[in-house]
Formats: sequence, structure tokens, C-alpha cells
Amino acid sequence: MSNALETSRPIAGHTSPLDRTVPPYRHNPSAWSQRIPICMLAFVAAIISSHLALFQWGLTDSVWDPVFGDSSSKVIKSDTAEKMYRLLGVHDAALGVLAYLGDAILGLAGSTRRWQYRPWLVILFGIDVIPLGIVSVFLVLCQAFVIGQWCFLCLVTATISLTLVYWAWDEVRASLSYLKIVWNDHHDRRLLWNAFWGYRCDQLDAAADKLLSREVP
Repeated sequence: MSNALETSRPIAGHTSPLDRTVPPYRHNPSAWSQRIPICMLAFVAAIISSHLALFQWGLTDSVWDPVFGDSSSKVIKSDTAEKMYRLLGVHDAALGVLAYLGDAILGLAGSTRRWQYRPWLVILFGIDVIPLGIVSVFLVLCQAFVIGQWCFLCLVTATISLTLVYWAWDEVRASLSYLKIVWNDHHDRRLLWNAFWGYRCDQLDAAADKLLSREVP
């Protein structure tokens, strides 16, 4: 499998093949400028979730909350939280730590054209980010309508989760658009599978070029 494009350097006056914009966007969704903020926010959310997890495990006596006071403790120790613990076998904050660290690690992996060279990685990244955002919304709704109390740090992590979904979707969409072109042009499951795993051939490069050649609205 050739990695020529992945290691190529931009020629004066030209854009590197790794950094080309991907329609319908006016930017490259796999660029570091897109991914680094995601990773930084994910690390912040992981640190916050670690603080909440320590309280759920009984290793700390309180939860920092400059807005709602001890309401955070009531939310984290609520019957709803205990039911989730019995169902999952692990506290939800601890799962949040793992999920946010996964976001950060997956966000750092791969080149700035991984939407084509590593679609499996981008889609795995999306599978980690997007459901986490949905779960965060669910937990906020539980605070509002079931528990009747608010947790400031929980709201912060929920906001971060939704921001991550918003930022990550561009890249996931680019990979899915690339795979869709491969399927529509060839209807070959093996070729689609090869595209998913990032293999390279003339047909797959042509599919990527077709996506890149679309007009930006």
C-alpha cells in the first residue's frame, strides 16, 4: 500500500494533498486546527469526570460546585445514579473518563487526510463522540425532570460533549461521503471494505478526487 501522499510535502505555491479542503466545507475536517481543540476539550472533560468519579467512589468528601452548592452531591448520589451503577456495573462518571480519553486519543491519531486514509478511525472516533453527546443530553434531562437538582460540572461536561459532536461531525461526514462515492461508483463490497480500512488503489483515489472536485456552495 503506497503512502506517497501521506508523506508528501507541499511544493511552493501549492497545497499539500494532505491539507486540501473537502467539499461541502471550506476547510479540511481532518486538519490539526480542527482536531486539536477537540482533543483539548476532551482532556478537560476527562479531568472533570475524574473529579466526579472520585466522589462517586467515596474517595473524596465533596464535589466542587460554585453555582448550585451541594446540589451536585445530591445529583451524583441520587437514586437515578445508583440505578445506572447497578445496571452498568460501573459509575457513569468513570465511564465518562474512559469515553473522553478515547475521544482525545482517537482525535490525535492519523494524518490530516485520515478521512480517506483511515475511514475506520474517523468512524470509530464518531462512534465514541456522538453517542457520548446523546448520553450527556439524557443525563441533563434526568437532572431537570427526574432528580430536580442541578450539577454544575455535569452541565459543563454535557456542554463539552455537544461541542465535540458539532466539531467532529464534519470529519465523519467527509469519510462517509467518500465511502458513499466508492459504493455508488462501483457497487463492489470488497472495494468498499478496502476503502473503509484505508487501502489505496487507482479506483479509490479517483473516488476521493471526485469528492474533492465538488463545488463548494
